[in-house]
Amino acid sequence: MLETIILIGLMFLLIFVGVPICFAFAGVSVAGLLLIGNNPINVIPQGLFGGMNSFTILAIPFFVFAGELMNYGGITRRLVRFSTLLIGRMKASLAQVNIVASMFFGGITGSAVADTSSVGGMLIPAMIEEGYEPDFSVAVTASSSVIGPIIPPSIVMVVYGATVSTSIGAMFLGGIIPGILVGLALMTVVALMAGKQDFPRRTERFSRKEAVEIILAAIFPLGMPLLILGGILSGIFTPSEAGAVSAAYSLAVGAFITRGKIFRAVPHMLLKTAKTTAGILFIMGNAMIISRIFAYLRVQQSLGLFVSTYLDNKILFLIFVNILLLFMGMFMEGSATIILLAPILAPIAASLGIHPVQFGLIMCMNAVIGNATPPVGVCLFIGCGIGRIKLWEGAKKIAPFILAEILVLLMVSYIPALTIALPRAAGLIK
Repeated sequence: MLETIILIGLMFLLIFVGVPICFAFAGVSVAGLLLIGNNPINVIPQGLFGGMNSFTILAIPFFVFAGELMNYGGITRRLVRFSTLLIGRMKASLAQVNIVASMFFGGITGSAVADTSSVGGMLIPAMIEEGYEPDFSVAVTASSSVIGPIIPPSIVMVVYGATVSTSIGAMFLGGIIPGILVGLALMTVVALMAGKQDFPRRTERFSRKEAVEIILAAIFPLGMPLLILGGILSGIFTPSEAGAVSAAYSLAVGAFITRGKIFRAVPHMLLKTAKTTAGILFIMGNAMIISRIFAYLRVQQSLGLFVSTYLDNKILFLIFVNILLLFMGMFMEGSATIILLAPILAPIAASLGIHPVQFGLIMCMNAVIGNATPPVGVCLFIGCGIGRIKLWEGAKKIAPFILAEILVLLMVSYIPALTIALPRAAGLIK
């Protein structure tokens, strides 16, 4: 137990002093090997390779690259226009457009950071110019970007599926209802706030001709999630192959449909994709070493004993898991949290009768909510940078939106049908 406390304390210390999470994991893995002793140095490269050696992980760079292609291909503006058409001229309409656009954008990229950068880069300045307070504009954008990794496709679900060997197709399908519920919850918060505050109302009207043009312009971008889910559910391609198909589809749409100038930006997009993927893979490799160290230290057995002694039913266990993961999400990137804790918590959840797909989505939702929570919420950081406000200003305004997301998280935790009904109907799970 002492060795485990030392390693966890070292991890948080490294993160607090500003060490990137992937290198913090590396430091902990090396320190753990030195702490338990009698381990040859070749354990490190073997562990790194073992953590990365998965065909499923190939989906990650493809989905990241597809998101980059969609962004450079001018997709964001089309989705915003389509969302504006759907929302109409209700009060606080641009804030509602922000949320709806994030739902559509999340169904294309599966990345909260890409959502904040793309949708936020366009809508935060637009909201401020229209009369919204900068902190509110940032809060809406950062909180709605969380929807991205919940509505399929989702990079964090690929990470979870690869880590604990859970069906990624079932995870994708199971994330549809929770993702929509999160979007509706955030829209409800905006509507309630609009009833008490003088938010601006959109006056723009679309003619029938303009409406048809907007719908036609959005058809091809919105076709990607349908293509991915349809291909996986029909058995035409695997989730990894779906990533490659999504990249090819995004390239075709950007080049020939939206006519964005993407070819000249391909080297830059490949570099960003490589950096993002390298960070995730390095975390996964070091997490493999850490998981072996924790296995040697019997952490899973100790946690299992704690659960069986004090948390011997689903309700108490899920309360514990949600509190733990929300706390971890305040300091650690979502994929890192999943890679570190999923191998420990998933077997315990299964022993309590919690379906693997449901528990996977609980972990993924906890992980992505952390993207919007201080002090290390990367989406909140990006949003505050775009809105040119201090972090604490955005954090104060985002609180009601985070509470709404936690409410949906509790629904997902205690109503299994929200996550397993669709995968079961599709025959992906029993």
